[in-house]
Amino acid sequence: MRYVKASLISVFVLAVMAATGAAQRPEPRPTVDPSERPRNVRPELKTAYKKWLENDVAYIITDQEKKAFRALATDEERENFIENFWRRRDPNPDTEENEYREEYYERIAYANEHFTSGIPGWKTDRGRIYITFGKPDSIESRPAGGMYERPSYEGGGSTSTYPFEVWFYRHLDGVGDGLEIEFVDPTGTGEYRLARDAQEKDALKFVPGAGLTLNEQLGLSTKGDRITGIGSKDAPNYMREQDSPFRRMEIMTNLMRPPQVKFSDLQGLAGGDSGVLDNNPLDFDLRVDFFRQSDDRVITAFTVQTNNKDLTFEQVGGLEQATMNIFGRVTAVSGKRSGIFEDSVSTTATAEELLDARDRKSVYQRAIALTPGTYKVDVVVRDVKSGNRGIRNLGFTVPKYDEKKLSTSSLILATRLRTTNENDIGQMFVIGNSKVIPNLSGNYRVGQEVGVYLQVYNAGIDQTTLRPAVDVDYVLFKDGKEVFRQKEDWEGLSDSGQRLTLAKLLPTTLLPLGNYEIRVQIRDLVGGQVVENKGKFTIMP
Repeated sequence: MRYVKASLISVFVLAVMAATGAAQRPEPRPTVDPSERPRNVRPELKTAYKKWLENDVAYIITDQEKKAFRALATDEERENFIENFWRRRDPNPDTEENEYREEYYERIAYANEHFTSGIPGWKTDRGRIYITFGKPDSIESRPAGGMYERPSYEGGGSTSTYPFEVWFYRHLDGVGDGLEIEFVDPTGTGEYRLARDAQEKDALKFVPGAGLTLNEQLGLSTKGDRITGIGSKDAPNYMREQDSPFRRMEIMTNLMRPPQVKFSDLQGLAGGDSGVLDNNPLDFDLRVDFFRQSDDRVITAFTVQTNNKDLTFEQVGGLEQATMNIFGRVTAVSGKRSGIFEDSVSTTATAEELLDARDRKSVYQRAIALTPGTYKVDVVVRDVKSGNRGIRNLGFTVPKYDEKKLSTSSLILATRLRTTNENDIGQMFVIGNSKVIPNLSGNYRVGQEVGVYLQVYNAGIDQTTLRPAVDVDYVLFKDGKEVFRQKEDWEGLSDSGQRLTLAKLLPTTLLPLGNYEIRVQIRDLVGGQVVENKGKFTIMP
């Protein structure tokens, strides 16, 4: 027993010594000085951008927009964001002025001039409502307060009030109709505060026996009942629905939210939505092509293609007819409108042809001359019969053609390609001396010719023939391997100065089914420059 006790004591002593040693053992020094570590600190916004975010648009910017703005990294991105912010709210994008932005800053100036009371007018409750929603339809103002006869829905009876105002709005989007917004100045400093209920303006509310309502005078209720706003079974409360505590709270909450973006060019697209307007959207393809017109003008062709099977045909004059309304708006990066097109397009077929017509496509095109730069086009297509609609928005850059550099137009793969005649004057799909109907899907049947259209600019002039001197090869690739090559024979080639027009029909009868890439390779024999343009298509059974 004595040996066991001695052993236990020895173990205890060893444990204490180990713990003491561990406590006294110096901790390893860190290899890196924490003060020398780089700090992950996001740089602060410049004063101008911070003021714009926290002062100028504090009441109308949404949480999503605010989050997106704070995530931007460069001043250029912030400038573009601010420009788009105002453009989405522009009631008339077709004018150079942004009426909403101008009116908005006028509201801020008005608020600072009329509602300042120790703090800037834009920071007051009246300033916030005025800046966000504009001038009310009418104002009842009692700047001196004084004796007040309550209407029946406030309980009746006489009392004395603080200075107050009631603003009336017939309608506010996202808030409601027939709104009375009350502001009270209980401190007499001129700072009117948004009232949560009609009792806030009552200066005698907490004075016993003074300023009683009719029910309180008759002993049917007490001032304490005003807090609940419910009343008793002997004295029911006849307050209006808009004065009930929960409705007041709802109105105040809606007033504090940024207003919905009411005005936008094809609303929904600006926010990056998919463009689907209903449960049965109309699908279509959109393509943009460029052809040089002059040093500072480029013909920009917008082509829309739909599947006839997605359209609704109806009988009109003995024929089956489907009609589409097409609307397009072209805007520059600044938001200024650069072009607009709006047309109604119909496709017809006899009853016998209807089945085949549904398997075909309908194509529409509009060309607009634009200066080089960055643009956006928004296109809406609506099937008149079914009402189905679809939207596409596409950003694009109009190229600047260098007069000393060998370059080309867009390469178009066409379903139909021929020389124009007198009937084509003023019609769609006319480019120079050719009628070119693009194939946006790139699908061709076996035996159907693939039309290839391309313009070449600034080719070197052969001083012997006084004509542009270039070699052109049409090369087909399948699965990355070259399967076909043909040189341009230059017969029947139209040219204008240093512009060459390539218009080629490639047969597909001997080509196997599958996916192909065509490359048009141009070599300037005078200047030695080389340029290549390419496109893809599919041969189907």
